[in-house]
Amino acid sequence: MLRTHTCGELSKVDAGQEVVLCGWIDSVRVSGKIGFLDIRDRYGKTQVFLNKELAANAGSLHNEDFVMIKGLVKARPENQVKGTGTLEIELSASNLEVLNASETPLPIEISEDTTTHIDKRLDNRFLDIRREKIRSIFAVRSRIYSETVAFFIKSGFVNIQTPKVTASGVESGAEEFKFDYFGKPAALAQSPQVYKQMMIAGGFDRVFELGTVFRAENSHTRRHLTEFTGLDFEMGCIESESDVMDMIEKYFTHLIAGIKEKCNGELSLLGAELADVKEGSIPRLAMSEVKAWIKEARGKELSVEDDLDSEAETILGELVKEKYGADFVFVTNYPYAVRPFYHMKPEGKADETKSFDLLFRGVEIATGAQREHRLEKLEAQCAEKGIDLSKMTFYRDIFRFGCPPHGGVGMGLDRITSRLLNLDNVREAILLPRDPDRLTP
Repeated sequence: MLRTHTCGELSKVDAGQEVVLCGWIDSVRVSGKIGFLDIRDRYGKTQVFLNKELAANAGSLHNEDFVMIKGLVKARPENQVKGTGTLEIELSASNLEVLNASETPLPIEISEDTTTHIDKRLDNRFLDIRREKIRSIFAVRSRIYSETVAFFIKSGFVNIQTPKVTASGVESGAEEFKFDYFGKPAALAQSPQVYKQMMIAGGFDRVFELGTVFRAENSHTRRHLTEFTGLDFEMGCIESESDVMDMIEKYFTHLIAGIKEKCNGELSLLGAELADVKEGSIPRLAMSEVKAWIKEARGKELSVEDDLDSEAETILGELVKEKYGADFVFVTNYPYAVRPFYHMKPEGKADETKSFDLLFRGVEIATGAQREHRLEKLEAQCAEKGIDLSKMTFYRDIFRFGCPPHGGVGMGLDRITSRLLNLDNVREAILLPRDPDRLTP
């Protein structure tokens, strides 16, 4: 290894010990015959003292040069942290080597208060992520991922990986990325829905997946992407969609507690405050009630068959916060007209489904339902939607040989991250986002 320590480790190193650091130059300051520079890596920053010889050559150094520095750790008692007895340290350099010089000027500002537009920053994402706040977003996202896996494994779910190259027409053709697959029509998967149901019918009972999904939706908003990371799970032997909502509630109870415990520094840096979620604390409001509530409170009228648009979601988020003090809300009993054919209908209610959306701070982050597991009902609902189930034999067969009642949900990991951290644009929560205008980097 080129280095012996990282910047974040030096506070634990005894004064007088020789170490080697590698990192980017954050700033250079020369005063008379001596100089100082700040070196930065993923773990923090360290001030480096340059003697007369090294300071004489400091004029050739630039911010973002990647350097290797050897030197002795020195305590700085004049900067003692009050009340802790801890001494800040610096490195007294004996040797400095530029491993790769940075061109100037940089294509974007990488200061924490940068004014560079997000599109320009995304064009140069490898520079943008050198900012501590940006790295903090992805430290939190990484923790979300690991806490998610831990929760579902602990809850008895089997992790699955499903194909992303699928036969065209499995789901809504309007939002498929279609292509030729050795002379056959194929598409990129919009969700693992079919495969989750297969695994339930196969006897896995509970399955989950964290994987890439695609939507050929030409939407230019702060919420939409053409490629994103989906969190999907499916449960067998449920009584109703309430069982699925209960599991989601347990998940967010676990997730937010874990993030608050293990990402406190990142949350503080990003100015993100998270309220605890307790089991049973997320309001569950029927769609008819929500529409009446929005009309009364804000004068926005939605028809019986309307879905909630982004404006209505924002309004609902504000109303739920005012009335319940909650960041989350389940909206239930969605109209059958705006739901897929495989969502189960409540008994005696042909125009509704046993489905729900979960909104988090005014943005929909999840859609779930109890699925219809009875073949005769599925065939009837397909006919109502103008779908020929006989042309989807691989899906139809799932329900021919004993399929348990089941339900599940699809969530967006990117939207979850964005809402947890109150980011203005979901693209901030993705290292390399894809939208209708972006194919690179």
